[in-house]
Amino acid sequence: MSDAHDILQQYWHYDSFRPLQKEIIDSVLGGHDTLALLPTGGGKSLCYQVPALALEGVTLVVSPLIALMTDQVTQLKKRHIKAYCITSGMTKRQIEIVLNHCLHDDVKLLYVSPERLKSNYFLSHLREMRISLIAVDEAHCISQWGYDFRPSYLEIAKIRTYHPKAPVVALTATATPEVVNDIVLRLNFREGNTFRGSFYRQNLSYSVLNDNDKQNRLLKIVRNVGGSGIVYVRNRRRTLVIAQLLENAGINAMAYHAGLAQQERDVKLQTWQQSQGAVMVATNAFGMGIDKPDVRFVVHMDIPNSPEAYFQEAGRAGRDGKRAFAVLLYNASDIEQLHYELERDFPTLKYIKNVYRGICNYYQVPIGAGQDSRFDFDAEAICKTYGFDMFAFFKSVQFLDREGLISTPERNDLESKLYIPINKEELYRFQVENRQAGDLLTVILRLYGGLFADYIPILESQLARRYGCKESVVCDTLSQLHKQKIVDYQRKTTNPQIIFTSPRVEIDDLHMGDHSYRELKEHAEARMQAMIDYVTNENECRSLQLQRYFGEESDTPCGCCDNCIAKRKKQQKSEDTTLEEAILQKLKEGPMTVRDLASVLPQEKTERLSECIRKMLDQKRISMSDWVLRLAE
Repeated sequence: MSDAHDILQQYWHYDSFRPLQKEIIDSVLGGHDTLALLPTGGGKSLCYQVPALALEGVTLVVSPLIALMTDQVTQLKKRHIKAYCITSGMTKRQIEIVLNHCLHDDVKLLYVSPERLKSNYFLSHLREMRISLIAVDEAHCISQWGYDFRPSYLEIAKIRTYHPKAPVVALTATATPEVVNDIVLRLNFREGNTFRGSFYRQNLSYSVLNDNDKQNRLLKIVRNVGGSGIVYVRNRRRTLVIAQLLENAGINAMAYHAGLAQQERDVKLQTWQQSQGAVMVATNAFGMGIDKPDVRFVVHMDIPNSPEAYFQEAGRAGRDGKRAFAVLLYNASDIEQLHYELERDFPTLKYIKNVYRGICNYYQVPIGAGQDSRFDFDAEAICKTYGFDMFAFFKSVQFLDREGLISTPERNDLESKLYIPINKEELYRFQVENRQAGDLLTVILRLYGGLFADYIPILESQLARRYGCKESVVCDTLSQLHKQKIVDYQRKTTNPQIIFTSPRVEIDDLHMGDHSYRELKEHAEARMQAMIDYVTNENECRSLQLQRYFGEESDTPCGCCDNCIAKRKKQQKSEDTTLEEAILQKLKEGPMTVRDLASVLPQEKTERLSECIRKMLDQKRISMSDWVLRLAE
């Protein structure tokens, strides 16, 4: 077993771990089931990636976020760490190659979605793997108390029976005490090793402002604070409206939402990250992969639907440890909107099941078939065909995704991929017999390595330049070679996709019972009410409210949130009033110099004496001549 600190330096070039990382890693390497609660930016990934390199065998990472999995694998490979992911939409051949690598090569990490754990094909290979560690990312998804419950997470406990010696490390940024207990219970922890990072952010000032003119207030915040920032809004249209408002005011701003093409989103993210003063106006799609330490402010123009979501989004400010501001703007209508949207977010079970049947029928997927099938997702055409309301349709799709029946990944395939399934001798014979296609294959082999072992990203435009033809000719030739099974050509697509992650089931067999559905809605209502309570509480320290929600006990106010500042000002005003009355009482006894006045007042009251005297002089309540104070006549 390698030393964790040496691994950190060798692969990540860090000299030391962040708070709690070393303790969590030591617990995992000691073979203990471990729960790590680290707030956003706390470095959760290293808590399983470092042990993965220290242990012999494969670390299985279960994560619900396809984009996060692919990004993690890309970053690990850049560090020369063997890592793969299996995502919905991959062909059976692609999955087979990855699984063979895990069985026969020195692969260290394998990322999968929780839905993959229901695949018998995958499980048959998993049983044969040497699994050293099971990492569960976004572990709150296993709990119905959690804000993003996914039933497929319940499959994780079952796979522990295949590798009983492998410890589990569960990781999440936000979990209430109820969720913590649920995670430990549902993952069959053999022991309760829980490491909880503090939810207190000393440098982050929270404020909630009730303002009917939120746009004007936003402009004041952006101008006064300066630097880079994030403005969160509820829908895509408002990202454009608010970004334009800021642009018109001379502020460098850009809009970001899931409806943009992935390439455009990537460009905007890179531009914003490299800027020192740009403002990103975004929906909650702007979250994964943000690693910008100098965000000076995060402003919410609408009330988030849970403290978990708010804490994660607000926590993207001030990761460099310098003063930063998290501001939530609201008015009375926003609270009414929350209640309205909660009802909209929960279509009836009958409606959800009808949407599932409509989708299956539209793509002609028969009962018991369709797993891993992938189609262009034309939501508008489906809604028109079956008379679905567009908003209720998408909310139903989210439930079906959560149930592990379908997947609608946000990130589209921006690169074509190529794999050669035949051996080199067979390929050479084909090239000799088919000169034109053979010449293109020669160019491909010169440009790209590893094609006989794995799917390799290719650029058709680059091949066209090297081969001296149009890009369409390259695409057509590769498509023909794909049909002949000489290559496996996965052409890039920019269209939205829908993937059947499970075989189609009968409507009556859908396990979405009334009780479970009702509980989900009740938990959502409880989280919404907790958010409303946070917004409307004008007395208690904001930081203490959030800490208490996540089960962290503290009685030390932050001193920098809006409520703490208002309380301090109120207290200061009261103390000043008392001091002013004392000054007036002493001057009734006769004129006095400031020094004499200070000598007869209690010491704790003299700190603001000069300021109070100046204020009383301005108000003409007292007068001064020859440095002597008197009551005003």
